[in-house]
Amino acid sequence: MNRMVWAPAALSLVLLSSCSTPAQPQVKQLHREVSQLNQQMQQLTSQASAVEIQGQLNAHSQQGAWLLPQANTPVALQTQAGTLRLSLARIEAEAGGTHADLTLRTQDNSPLPGMHATVVWGQLDPATGKPIEADSLTQTLSVPASLTPRSSVTVPLRLKDVTPEQLGYVRIHQVIADTSRP
Repeated sequence: MNRMVWAPAALSLVLLSSCSTPAQPQVKQLHREVSQLNQQMQQLTSQASAVEIQGQLNAHSQQGAWLLPQANTPVALQTQAGTLRLSLARIEAEAGGTHADLTLRTQDNSPLPGMHATVVWGQLDPATGKPIEADSLTQTLSVPASLTPRSSVTVPLRLKDVTPEQLGYVRIHQVIADTSRP
């Protein structure tokens, strides 16, 4: 009789333990998916914050345009050559600094003239999100007319003394079109 009581109890225990143990591969897959979603949410939150800061900087700018690499969003700049759309791409480390591609595109698809501009870059204050202009660096950008018989041109920027992780902003201002159009 003792044996008859233990057999159903042992069988019940085995069945219950198999029901309560989750399938490990499914749990691991779920953890991976949740981790990926968390990373995507952090990236989107960071990008949204950068877009907001970029918008504020450009709204208060009397001259020039601010591009924040994390925003990954083009900006419009009014120049004597017309309205230009500026964007950054391929931001990568290189010896002594950072490489970035700056694309200039006319709003109305008219040909770009040759032009010169001032490029300023630096870091953002991590607490306020505002540019640290005291440590900024500057270079002159020259886009020869020979590159611009089209509505868009991509110019490589060599941004010295800052890593891609440190690069908080690129500011383009003092855009002067060459007097001779292509």
